[in-house]
Amino acid sequence: MPTVDEVGAILRSLRGVWDEESVDELDHALQAAARAIEDGADDELVLAAALHDLAHSPLFGDVGAGRHDRVAAEWLTPRFGDRVGWLAGAHVAAKRYLVATDPHYATTMSDVSIDSLHHQGGAGVDPVFVEHLWWPDALRLRRYDDAAKVPRAGAASIDDVLAVAQRVVRQAHSA
Repeated sequence: MPTVDEVGAILRSLRGVWDEESVDELDHALQAAARAIEDGADDELVLAAALHDLAHSPLFGDVGAGRHDRVAAEWLTPRFGDRVGWLAGAHVAAKRYLVATDPHYATTMSDVSIDSLHHQGGAGVDPVFVEHLWWPDALRLRRYDDAAKVPRAGAASIDDVLAVAQRVVRQAHSA
């Protein structure tokens, strides 16, 4: 499956790419997927969690912090469906929302996430996202993202994520 092969190439390209200080982007992606699996998330949410930061891959060039969420949505939607793309694309809006609405949330953010918040528009509530049917799952994905920055934490494997991607593709084709 070419789409699943693309996911494998993207994931492998994230090894040694550092956005956070504590884990590289591959570990971050695989930890986010593991947190979603542990939470009982469905395959689409697991896949969105694993690939929400795919734009950090050198395969996408220099996207920048202010646009990586849109790149994820634009790349994922035609390959895995509206929900996967929307969820990955909403993870920045979810961060902005949580900073604006939860006084404790900002104290849990990494230094890198706090710094990138400025480039992403700062704290704020975007009704286009908040009123969306999938918004509760976007907030779940954001929590997986935040929890996926721990050195040597449990993580899914690339093969685990590829199996999820295959199931999502099969499900999309059978619908």
